[in-house]
Amino acid sequence: MFVLEEFSGPEPILVGRLHTDLDPGSSKIKYILSGDGAGTIFVINDKTGDIHAMKRLDREEKAEYTLTAQAVDRDTNKPLEPPSEFIIKVQDINDNAPEFVDGPYHATVPEMSIVAIIKTALPNMDREAKEEYFVVIQAKDMGGHMGGLSGTTTVTITLTDVNDNPPKFAQSLYHFSVMEDVALGEPIGRVKANDLDIGENAKSSYDIIEGDGMDIFEITTDIQTQDGIIRVRKPLDFETKKSYTLKVEAANVHIDPRFISGGPFKDTATVKIVVEDADEPPVFSSPTYLLEVHENAAINSVIGQVTAHDPDVSSSPIRFSIDRHTDLERQFNINAEDGKITLATPLDRETNTWHNITIVATETSNMLLMSRVPVAIKVLDVNDNAPEFASEHEAFLCENGKPGQVIQIVSAIDKDDPKNGHYFLYSLLPEMVNNPNFTIKKNEDNTLSILAKHSGFSRQKQEVYLLPIIISDSGNPPMSSTSTLTIRVCGCSSDGIVQSCNAEAYVLPIGLSMGALIAILACIILLLVIVVLFVTLRRHKNEPLIIKDDEDVRENIIRYDDEGGGEEDTEAFDIATLQNPDGINGFLPRKDIKPDLQFMPRQGLAPVPNGVDVDEFINVRLHEADNDPTAPPYDSIQIYGYEGRGSVAGSLSSLESSASDSDQNFDYLSEWGPRFKRLGELYSVGESDKET
Repeated sequence: MFVLEEFSGPEPILVGRLHTDLDPGSSKIKYILSGDGAGTIFVINDKTGDIHAMKRLDREEKAEYTLTAQAVDRDTNKPLEPPSEFIIKVQDINDNAPEFVDGPYHATVPEMSIVAIIKTALPNMDREAKEEYFVVIQAKDMGGHMGGLSGTTTVTITLTDVNDNPPKFAQSLYHFSVMEDVALGEPIGRVKANDLDIGENAKSSYDIIEGDGMDIFEITTDIQTQDGIIRVRKPLDFETKKSYTLKVEAANVHIDPRFISGGPFKDTATVKIVVEDADEPPVFSSPTYLLEVHENAAINSVIGQVTAHDPDVSSSPIRFSIDRHTDLERQFNINAEDGKITLATPLDRETNTWHNITIVATETSNMLLMSRVPVAIKVLDVNDNAPEFASEHEAFLCENGKPGQVIQIVSAIDKDDPKNGHYFLYSLLPEMVNNPNFTIKKNEDNTLSILAKHSGFSRQKQEVYLLPIIISDSGNPPMSSTSTLTIRVCGCSSDGIVQSCNAEAYVLPIGLSMGALIAILACIILLLVIVVLFVTLRRHKNEPLIIKDDEDVRENIIRYDDEGGGEEDTEAFDIATLQNPDGINGFLPRKDIKPDLQFMPRQGLAPVPNGVDVDEFINVRLHEADNDPTAPPYDSIQIYGYEGRGSVAGSLSSLESSASDSDQNFDYLSEWGPRFKRLGELYSVGESDKET
């Protein structure tokens, strides 16, 4: 079917009529129309099948319409036959005047030119529709007459791109969601505007032109993909604003002015951003805190308070604590519930004026969520330090000084720091106000001058004077201290230069120089050294000879006062004889009782190793003998427990005997051999005498 464009009659124009062979002329058949413009541009009479155009058509806007018609039963809407497709073409009328854009045209060509010129036969060739064309050119000689020769060549024509297409968003509405705790600069979404052009002509730039989040978000261009990347510029807060709406524009970077009339070369789209809630850490009411406290503040007194809240909807309770890495001396405490900071230890401004601690706020429902805030605590000064001399002063007074002469100028310091500066008051002790020798004078620069009241001071009469001075400050309450100035009388030259401050010229004999005094002192020291050496040598001489080296003991024994075991005793000096094996367990039997009752003759003991410490052994035995309450006070040390090796006799010692001689029977001495025969006779005679 055909219809003229731009028809504007008083009635809708009849385009055509549809009819089915099944229509007997009754009203039981119903015609239905669908497809391009059905119901809006084209309307069908469901009884007759007449199709009318309801609007003015423009062929340049749309040249043809594809429609589908079908006949159905009017009562049941069942199709009576398959649908039929047909096309309505809009017929052109001369409704556009020709227009020369660049005219008039001027062209020149050299004469005798043999160049063939290829021209486009169609205007507005579109690269996006077809980019390459292949043309075969034939050249004939003899003017193309019969009998001439010809040659052909192929020409490939490629259309280069111009910026004749604007960017177009793939969709008009974009939806994105983002967590409220997203980091600044983090991308939250991408938008894309497609451009049919290529290369530089397809490059686009993105911008946010409208919306309630222009200062919250930003959009940049991805150079590689030509996407628009939306990023966060400022922190988001779900509790403050839950969504944002932006209008994003994409525009070509390079615009060809020849095609500017076909613009605009840009497109817009709407972006909706939804902010989602995140579990955030507590937020302090201030980014920093500055507190002040006097240095004499009482322990547990409140010096300040910090506050924080949970920004989430759930609003979890907050607990406060001090980061002890910032308070190593634990000078402060904090109430975990209300954030009140209290004093834990006394403060001293003179030791530390500032204390910087960190307070931590933690959610009780999630201990991993915490925030920190710095707290600076300034210690305010109170007048708790008395002034004192700036240094230990020692003044020098010339014997030939004049009355009223300034001996020394002293200054004072105060560890406190009053707001109006220091002002000191100086005075003498009450009992020394009428000091006959010295007086004081306060200077304008807060220093003190010490003056002599008279002349004629003499080192021989008094070499040193002590002048106590009271220094007071102007604090509230005032603090004071007493410092003593030492004034030494010296001998000076005529121009007041100190030469000597001791009394040696008066107390030393005439003609005794300093060198002589040093020589005398050296002699005294030498005598003392000699005396010390003499005493030391005497002490070493009285000490017992003790052998502590690893050599054989028998080679170092000097004296052996006790009788040995006779000619057969060749090992009398073996150190093994000094040890009593019965005393190893702490029990030391007596050796002065009858041998045949307690002790049997023993074999010689094996020698001990050379490493035995004789000195330690003797000291142990001496300690045992001294602490034995039953031992008689004999002037001897119990050292040897047995006779030498080879002797059949036991011990002869009577040091441990608790019985008297009258109670003992010495008949057994005659049984010990010829060596004790004489001794047995002596004891036997003594017994017989006692019996008579």
